[in-house]
Amino acid sequence: MRALLALLLLVVSAAPGWAAGPLTYNLKPVAIAPDTWVFEGTREHFTRTNGGNILNPGFIVTDDGVIVIQTGPSRRFGEEMRAAIATVTDKPIRKVFISNLHPDYWLGNRAFADVPIAALPGTIEGIKAEGQGMTENMYRLVGDWMRGTEPLVPTETVYGSTVVFGAHRLRLIPLEGHTAADLAILDETTGVLFAGGVVFSDRTPTTPHADIGQWLAALDALDALKVTVLVPNHGRIRSDTAAIAQTRDWLTWLGRSLRERAEAGADMAELLDAPIPERFAGMGVLREEYRRSVSHLWPRIEKAVLPRVN
Repeated sequence: MRALLALLLLVVSAAPGWAAGPLTYNLKPVAIAPDTWVFEGTREHFTRTNGGNILNPGFIVTDDGVIVIQTGPSRRFGEEMRAAIATVTDKPIRKVFISNLHPDYWLGNRAFADVPIAALPGTIEGIKAEGQGMTENMYRLVGDWMRGTEPLVPTETVYGSTVVFGAHRLRLIPLEGHTAADLAILDETTGVLFAGGVVFSDRTPTTPHADIGQWLAALDALDALKVTVLVPNHGRIRSDTAAIAQTRDWLTWLGRSLRERAEAGADMAELLDAPIPERFAGMGVLREEYRRSVSHLWPRIEKAVLPRVN
């Protein structure tokens, strides 16, 4: 009997998502510029092992209080994030900014319910329309990490403007392409760009709400900025803008490849295992995200191409 129990324990402990003791994200703020910290996520999919921790949320400590950018994938994450911020400063949270409607950006909002939570109008409308479904899907994907998480829609609408908190001038930049509303934030004081959902760094872009043409235009807008540190929504933080070029390269190849295959009369099943150029081999979850992008983008591309083919 003891041998059987030991074997069962070994099997359970090796199962995906199993962890001894209480679940914790073990968040550690990483300083990237004066007054500016980031919590670095993994370059993976949502899993029961990572609890949805695949984003790079951050915060800026100003004389007027703390500015938080994204709240993470769960209430637990938001609470741990707030506790980690308190290890850096005792200043109060002044405001939270949410960049788009994807669940890893805002499902930690309940931990910040006592402060203004700001987002673009399109993000607010998107969360109202899809937030409950996204929350339920996250429960299915990451399980117990989500306990106590309920949708909380941002409470303040923002547009393109420059706002000042203490010595920090934050330029709010409304974009679109990754979703219908993507908020990038440039701290003009330090040169740190929080690129919202628009830039990926060594991680394959996600496309469930994407419009490639609009997305490429957004990348051009960001590339024109004076940036010293770029914080992508997913992937490695950089001291240059190479991640913008990498994201543009992927989207350009993806859109052109799908269109050419549609014009050649291919069907979607043929595309799922199509070769991917070697230059993209170092990007995280490459084949998985490519296949997801095919399923997201193919119907629209095929519909646009078919009248010309016929």
